[in-house]
Amino acid sequence: MEAVAKLNNCPTSPRKMRLVVDLVRGKDVLSALSILKFSKKEPARKLHKLLLSAINNWEQKSGESADNVQLFIKTIFVNEGKMLKRFQPAPQGRAYRIRKRSNHVSIVLENKNA
Repeated sequence: MEAVAKLNNCPTSPRKMRLVVDLVRGKDVLSALSILKFSKKEPARKLHKLLLSAINNWEQKSGESADNVQLFIKTIFVNEGKMLKRFQPAPQGRAYRIRKRSNHVSIVLENKNA
């Protein structure tokens, strides 16, 4: 049985989010939660909340408590979201382009014993 959680339009660049996602890919849920909790990176907080949501989705779907089973992160990936494009004034009448990036994160949990 699998549980899925998605985070859309997270206002962080995909590159920064992928650095945090690579830390927890393939780990069991308890170690991933501790890694994210003590990480100093800003996207780790949003990913921690998403992982808790995926655990809760699994509990609702299966009817069991997540403490009794060995859940692990089967799949986790980051895609680019929409990009806000802005211009910032620059010297001599020029303009610099600012691209405010966002991302979509998807996570799939599965039971190791199943």
